[in-house]
Amino acid sequence: MSASTKHNEDVIYLTAPSAAYADDIRAFRQEILENDADDENKFAGCMSLDTSSSAEEWIRICMLRRSSETCRETGAEVPSDTYLAVRQSDDRIVGIIDLRHHIDHPILGTWGGHCGYSVRPSERGKGYATEMLRLNIQNAKKLGIDKMLVTCDEGNHASEKAILNNGGVFERLIDVDGTTMKRYWIRVE
Repeated sequence: MSASTKHNEDVIYLTAPSAAYADDIRAFRQEILENDADDENKFAGCMSLDTSSSAEEWIRICMLRRSSETCRETGAEVPSDTYLAVRQSDDRIVGIIDLRHHIDHPILGTWGGHCGYSVRPSERGKGYATEMLRLNIQNAKKLGIDKMLVTCDEGNHASEKAILNNGGVFERLIDVDGTTMKRYWIRVE
């Protein structure tokens, strides 16, 4: 879903969480909770949105995670950037994606990968995950990451499609606590 191939009302951009989006962050969280109650990965890429007491607290946590000096205060060992995927036409959050600055960590290097993402339930099936990942690959390039590890559950065909649409090359299957996951590498160019 590039800007040149989709209607203008579908164009999205990535932006850092901010107080301007607090109400929509709360609505996004509620929609995930109501629609994905049985999905243990329902907040992929949303690091602690499910446990934060408010949108403002979550925004503060996202800011702390950006730096290697402060990310440990939030329980993270690797710095990361979290982005809201916002639809340009109506300023609505359609998804959330993060970007870990590196994967030199036992979990991230095995199955966590460089990023995780969630698309708002009411916005699924519209190609937003593919575009969110494409935009995040551009962010990875700015950080000097030359290839990204991106993983998904074996049965998560929507996520797999987004990965493949962005040039993901399948590496192998792995077992993570009884769940089969697929590992893909995306070259950052």
